[in-house]
Amino acid sequence: MKIMMVAGEASGDLHGSHLAAEIKKREPDLELFGMGGPMMAQAGVELLYDPTAISAIGFIEVLRSVQILRRVLSRFAEELEKRRPDCLVLIDFPEFNMRLAEVAKTQGIPVVYYFSPSAWAWRKGRAKTVAGHATKVCAVLPFEAQVYREAGASVEYVGHPLVDVAKPTLSPDEARKAFGCEGKHPVIALLPGSRKQELDNHVAPMLAAAEQLLEKYPNAFFLMALAHTMSEEQIKEKLPKELPVRVVRGQTYDVLGLADAAASKMGTVTLEAALIGCPIVALYRTSRSTYLIARQLYRGRYVALPNIIAGREIVPELLQDDASPQRIAAEVAALLSDEKRRQAIIEGYQEVRRILGGPGAVGRAADAVLSVARAQARRAEGGTRGS
Repeated sequence: MKIMMVAGEASGDLHGSHLAAEIKKREPDLELFGMGGPMMAQAGVELLYDPTAISAIGFIEVLRSVQILRRVLSRFAEELEKRRPDCLVLIDFPEFNMRLAEVAKTQGIPVVYYFSPSAWAWRKGRAKTVAGHATKVCAVLPFEAQVYREAGASVEYVGHPLVDVAKPTLSPDEARKAFGCEGKHPVIALLPGSRKQELDNHVAPMLAAAEQLLEKYPNAFFLMALAHTMSEEQIKEKLPKELPVRVVRGQTYDVLGLADAAASKMGTVTLEAALIGCPIVALYRTSRSTYLIARQLYRGRYVALPNIIAGREIVPELLQDDASPQRIAAEVAALLSDEKRRQAIIEGYQEVRRILGGPGAVGRAADAVLSVARAQARRAEGGTRGS
């Protein structure tokens, strides 16, 4: 059997790598190929293209790489026709993957969505579009499953894989030694993002907030966690020499496990922080044009994943101009000094964990993918015999 997997960003590379590993456990001889990053490659996926260097976010920003993605889409259409995988697994990256799904359907190749487009937050029409070309939607959130079922999709609620994955590998004492912050308190994490645009938009206000926090907490130490797809070279010139900050790459869970509080960009990392138990302020800044368009299209009340899942504000949210150094510093300081507020956040995190359910999500997703692939392989074999 052959399965094509397509992910386009750091979080997709992470989830794709765990899914690939589970699939390989069940079918060691199965062929995996497609698009992703270094983690998927390490898990045994033959990479036809690694998009992590050009992955973009934003309605305006993405235009800078649209020509590249069009060429990749054309190439993948050819690969689908030539290699005829038994299943195409699409992981997030909606604007690209939804187009590839249309191509796969015209070629008679089953499509499984894993981390499907957020139809519950954006355009409801997305759900119907996905239902029209998806053989299976592996939903990771309960309300996501409901929206896609209502749209007519075949849905399997597998649960969220971060319940299994989001765990530090180092104890707090080991992390303090590894990160060079023994004797420092508080330890504050800065999580600016996994895309170049996010670094450009978030690093400066986070560092300015850190300088203000240092005035209130002279013994503070800052850990800036970068995704495995980023390099320290991308932010070295932005780091003030007098600020006690260390850049840590590819160890976000250990940083969150150690930190007393964090300033985090919106996205998957806010849910990782919730599962690990680190109080955060969630923030996001983007271009003014993208922000204005997003305000018109986004239908959700909250943006941070813990708040979306719980249906109420658990962690504070700062968007666009509100994500100023002054506001970031003030919110982080409140997380450090107000014990009642910290406890309320921790209790909210426990609620999020209850909603997400138990472990084993990746294994359930792997079983769903293999069920679709095996059915297609049987059909293909029957067609070959009949010809």
